[in-house]
Amino acid sequence: VLIALIIMFVSFKLINRVSKIVQNRVAKKETLDKTLTRTIARAARIVVKVLVVLSLISYLGIDTSSFTALIASFGVAFGLAMNGAVSNIAGGLLLLVTRPYKLDDFVKVAGYEGFVEDINLNYTVLRTFDNKVIHIANGKASTESITNYSKKEIRRVDQVFNVSFDSDYDKARRVILDLAENHEKILKDPAPFARLTAHGDNGMVITSRVWVKIEDYWSVSYDMLEGVLRGFEENSIEIPYSQLDVHLK
Repeated sequence: VLIALIIMFVSFKLINRVSKIVQNRVAKKETLDKTLTRTIARAARIVVKVLVVLSLISYLGIDTSSFTALIASFGVAFGLAMNGAVSNIAGGLLLLVTRPYKLDDFVKVAGYEGFVEDINLNYTVLRTFDNKVIHIANGKASTESITNYSKKEIRRVDQVFNVSFDSDYDKARRVILDLAENHEKILKDPAPFARLTAHGDNGMVITSRVWVKIEDYWSVSYDMLEGVLRGFEENSIEIPYSQLDVHLK
């Protein structure tokens, strides 16, 4: 028994060390997917440890067939008791097969937005912009809608600007288009778009649509808001405020 315990202790240490070395080497190769390799490494580590334990039980002269039956019956009872956990594991396997997102993608899952830090068998781990860590059960993540903002190389920035009815519409539209056409991070194809899309209660509604690379989305969004504001001020284009006319009898 003492020899078996020593072998198990040394084997587990060796398995953990080898697994870590292999995982670090694989992570350095850009051609391999980090999500899949990390999950396979964890599963392989668990399987090898179970095989070591079964081998040591056989080494001690204990019949393993009884353990097999016991593990099977325990698995049924455990599965019934841990229905939610099993659902999460099934959801995790489904996510790994269908691949709606991978590590480092910026996604929206179950109402939460963030960068994918980890995908294990039970939870998907997101890191938000303000550095919060959110664990989402894979059972829920696999059944609800998923938005992957990193799947495509380019993304469209949609913005709406309100202009007073007394202002020059053509001049306001030209301010938006000039800013978009001269911005170095805004793509020329598809071409920037700016048109009147509605007559609002307090003014004209001009919608702007420009295409950018994924990594430039937020910087272009802020640049457009600030640049259009300055352009409207320089060209005396009025931004309307909410108004209410009250008639007294």
